[in-house]
Amino acid sequence: MKINKNVLTNLTVWVAALGYFVDMFDITLFGVVRVESLKAIGITTSEEILNHGIYLYNMQMVGMMIGGLLWGFLSDKKGRLSVLFGSILLYSLGNIANAFVTTLDAYAFCRFITGLGLAGELGAAITLVVETLPQKDRGWGTTMVATLGLLGSVTAALIGQKMPWNYAYILGGVMGLGLLATRFQMRESEMFHKSRAKAESIFKTLVASDKFFKYIACILVGVPIYFMTGILFTFSPEIAKSLGVQGEVIAGNTLLYGTIGLTLGDLLSGLLSQVLKSRKKSLTVFISTALALTLVYILGGAYFTPEALYVLCFGLGICAGYWAVLITTSAEQFGTNVRGTVSTTVPNFVRGAAVFITLGFHHFKSFLSAPHAALSVAMICFVASLGSLYFLKETFHADLDYVEEK
Repeated sequence: MKINKNVLTNLTVWVAALGYFVDMFDITLFGVVRVESLKAIGITTSEEILNHGIYLYNMQMVGMMIGGLLWGFLSDKKGRLSVLFGSILLYSLGNIANAFVTTLDAYAFCRFITGLGLAGELGAAITLVVETLPQKDRGWGTTMVATLGLLGSVTAALIGQKMPWNYAYILGGVMGLGLLATRFQMRESEMFHKSRAKAESIFKTLVASDKFFKYIACILVGVPIYFMTGILFTFSPEIAKSLGVQGEVIAGNTLLYGTIGLTLGDLLSGLLSQVLKSRKKSLTVFISTALALTLVYILGGAYFTPEALYVLCFGLGICAGYWAVLITTSAEQFGTNVRGTVSTTVPNFVRGAAVFITLGFHHFKSFLSAPHAALSVAMICFVASLGSLYFLKETFHADLDYVEEK
């Protein structure tokens, strides 16, 4: 199946994709420069770097969760373009300011502000793309956005190790401000103009029982993504040691291989959804394969070398690369008057689930080995994901030009 050339030349798709590239560059960059930047402001012991690093990460996540609600509301009230302008301006300035911090509190404030801005980019971009492109091309457009965006993570992982930490933050901010200029040529969605939501009706509509269940289901479908990245990749040294893997497993390598896999997976999952003409079938294939590889990782890891484990993480990354299809189907589940809120909050609440996944892992680890703790959390995440997916409707051929009633 060929990509329609109208998608490849669509300005909205390209500007949205480049925006998500900068967004993912900035999200990933903190993890890459965390140690170097904390040492630069006088935090030097391993324990302090770990504890303060978690604190800064949580500040960014709190900003993203609050920002998800804020930008989602504004997307349905003021328009998708207003969010694309406001969010990129906020996180660009936050990153530039981050380059000049000298205290932990200033660093935390910059991470919060940057997270607040980062929260709006993906949801507004995906919403604008699905409302602008014809039904048959929506999947191609959102796949391009997500794939190019995840290349931003790979770029951050490479550049962040070669460039001084403060220069890297400035680069992220300057890229964002440069991209801001291109957005003056974009047009607002016609669907939004026809069905602008009233402020008081957005959340009332979403909390209606059937819609709220559907909304929570969209979030749960994405939870395994952050189980794989937050547990299997990040804690790979501890898990590998408990499994008896011979040789040192470096978390930076598992994250790099996993992120490259994520980028490829987003392309493949979007392609599969177009070939099958089904979002649900594509999601089912990727989540089920991810579960199988997770079991191989946890139950068969003792037979792996570090290099083999990196290859497995690459495979897990591919399976976790259903992000674009997830956000697309979430947007397609709801009417125009709440679509911006859904598309912006779902990815940020999925990201926020990483906090609870990590807490669950640490809880089980208090009385189980690291592999068995990971297996326990995995079963919860995957059962919730596949169960929620079962209840979502197929939206590949859905007409999106409608509004939700209370």
